[in-house]
Amino acid sequence: MKKILYLFSALFILCTFNAKAQTASELVDLCKGNSGDDATYLQDFQVELAAAKPNEKQQPAKFSMVLKKNTRYRFSVCNSESNSANAILQLFDENRMMGSTLNAATGKEYSMFDFNCTKTGVYHVFVFFPDGKSGTAVGILSFIEIL
Repeated sequence: MKKILYLFSALFILCTFNAKAQTASELVDLCKGNSGDDATYLQDFQVELAAAKPNEKQQPAKFSMVLKKNTRYRFSVCNSESNSANAILQLFDENRMMGSTLNAATGKEYSMFDFNCTKTGVYHVFVFFPDGKSGTAVGILSFIEIL
């Protein structure tokens, strides 16, 4: 009886894992398609964040990559339909924000932005949800052209 219980438990865990991975890959495929006909997919950033606890700040998902000088890149973000808020993607070079899907001055959100890299180096992408809400999102880094 215990062997059957262990077998069913293992199958349940495997099925749950596969269903979650398939949903993430569908979101990646959707986001790649939304990046534009001139974009060549380079990398994705899969994010699943829990809601922040009261009086605590949500830790954003952080990804690092090397970008090359004289190259135009596109950063896109796509959100799961079950999210209560849209994810914000920000690009940083050391401590300077180089681009964002949120215009802080107007509050307007965008699904993507282009970045003309002027210095080869390590850049950091942060993805978070406003007001510490939970959600699932995918960011996409795409190559556009050499400048």
